[in-house]
Parts: sequence; structure tokens; C-alpha cells
Amino acid sequence: MKQVGIEQQGLPGTLHKFLQRLEQVPAGSAWYIADISEARGLQELFTRQNPQILKSLRQFAIIESAVSSNRIEGVEMDQERIMPLLAGGSQVRDRHEEEIQGYKKALELIFKAPASLLVEEATFKALHALVRGEIWDAGKYKDHDSDIIEKYPDGRERIRFHTVSAAQTPEAMGRLVADLDQCLKERTVHPLIAIAAFNLDFLCIHPFRDGNGRVSRLLLVLTLLSAGYEVGRYISLERLIEENKERYYETLELSSTGWHEGTNDPWPLINHLLFILKVAYKEFESRARGVKPPRGEKRQRILEAFESLPETFSMADLAAKCPGISSETVRKAVKDLKGEGRIIVLKAGREARWHKVGK
Repeated sequence: MKQVGIEQQGLPGTLHKFLQRLEQVPAGSAWYIADISEARGLQELFTRQNPQILKSLRQFAIIESAVSSNRIEGVEMDQERIMPLLAGGSQVRDRHEEEIQGYKKALELIFKAPASLLVEEATFKALHALVRGEIWDAGKYKDHDSDIIEKYPDGRERIRFHTVSAAQTPEAMGRLVADLDQCLKERTVHPLIAIAAFNLDFLCIHPFRDGNGRVSRLLLVLTLLSAGYEVGRYISLERLIEENKERYYETLELSSTGWHEGTNDPWPLINHLLFILKVAYKEFESRARGVKPPRGEKRQRILEAFESLPETFSMADLAAKCPGISSETVRKAVKDLKGEGRIIVLKAGREARWHKVGK
């Protein structure tokens, strides 16, 4: 199938369509926005209350985000290596560690200077260079056409989406940036809808050979900060996206179908991103109001991760949701849960499986 580009169709994407005509906002989207706006109003109150708790939340959010955003793309690393590496006390050993450390640096860049870090192409390329590390095309747009390929366990493949051609990518990206700027200035649609639509268009253009997913999540954090939605400083949006990964990819495919022809329905992905943001604010409020003192933070995080697990789980399942916490600490927490009668052993040994009691 021949690859199509936005110029051939004369339809530069979802965000551009929002500029051309008023878009009727679905009732569900409006409810999400209302809830998020109310939660946003509490930001300043919480940021004044307990700076020590917020400092701790910021530190954990960066670690969780760096690990989760890379893990979505299949980049894994030894749990015992996470804290030494991201705290700067250890040298990178391989490409995976380099990319995870690079994502942390990219987040720090965003958090330290959100006002001066403009939403422009130079920023996209700088963030991409950080998350891709020492690779030949880090910070550069793709120079060959590429499609998004989905691979199945049995070896089959299918083209999930035809991206914009390499030749048309610079123009498409320039137009996307201009459209977002105009949309936010003219308030054609609510800023949250514009930001989500921008994220969708970025992923459909697919400007880089690799690393587009990670850069899109960084840009989600950046654009939200620029619009005054700062929850990404304290709660990892990337972790929440990972925890809802199947739905994320499902809504992305639904919203990208027909994108080149201008017939796509952007609302599945927009609503999913609004849902992620609402959950993040709810978690932020809960933690800001009642996070335990630093001494009990790790156990609290393990218990929260435990509650989010299915009825039957493994130690690895729990550890994967607790980046930055040693496996020994996780094992101790599991032992405590067993002693409290909250879980039982289904299978012992190295591949032990546990089951929640009363579930």
C-alpha cells in the first residue's frame, strides 16, 4: 500500500480540523474536563501545605516515569540497578540503562524550565536526543519512510498505521506546532482537548525513526505544564499510561484510523488521556493529603501497588510496579502480607504465585 502524506490529502490533522470549525465536545469529555479543572484548583493549596511530601512525590514520579515510559517500549532493566543509576551513583552498562537515564534527564529538563522550554521543533529534537542517547539519528527526524508495525507472538506482522513520509515530516511538524500555538491562543477548543489532539497528531506523523512514543509522553507532560496542569510533577503520567497500556493502544488505533483522509474520530484517545489526567489528580490529592512520613513511604507504595494487582500475582508483578524499591524490601512486604493473612501461596519456589485472600 502506498504511503500517504498530509500534503497529498490537504488535511494536516486533527488539531488543524479543530481550528477550521467548532467541534462539539462529547458529554463524557466535558465531565472529565470539569473534574480535572476542579482538581487543578487545589494544586496551589497542596503545594503550600507540605513541601517535604511534595519533594518526595517529585523524586518518585521521575523514577517511575523513566522506568514506565521505557518499559512500554520494551526497555527493561534490573530492579536493583534502578536507584543507583537514576541517583547518579552508577555508570550505565548498556543501551537500556542509557535510555532510561536519558528519559530522567529529559524530565528534569522539562521540570526545571517549563516556562522557557518552548513547545517547538528544537525542543522535540532535544528531548529525542536525550531519550535515544548515543545513537546515530538521536535528535533528528527520520530520513526514510516508515510504518508502525504490530508483531504477533506467532511471528505474523501487520501494518497498524502508515505514517507521514520522511519528505513531508518537517512541514507536517512545523504546521503542527503552529496549529497548537494558534489553538491555545484563540481558545478554539479547551486547552486539554488541544493538547490531547496534538499528542495524537504527533504520533500519526511519527517524526522520528524510533522513540516517538517516549517523546510523545514527554511532550504530554511539557504541554500540560505549559497550560498550568502540573500534576505530572508529582504523579507519573507514564506509569498510569503503562497500567492502562492495552486501552491506550486500543484508543490510539481507533483515533488514528482515517487520519490521513480526515475522517478519524479523535475522541477515544482524547478521552483516554483525559481519564489518565483525572486519575493522576485523584492520586495526587490522596497522597498530598495523607502520604505517610518518609520512613513509611516505601511500604505505602508497595501496598498501593499490591492493591492494583490482579487476584493472582507473582513477586515480579509486584516488583515491576515498584521501581526504585529493592527486591528485598518487596519480599519483606510480601512476607508481611502473608503473615497478616491477606495472601496465600499458590505455588512455591522461584516461580512462586500468590493469591489475594477474600478476592
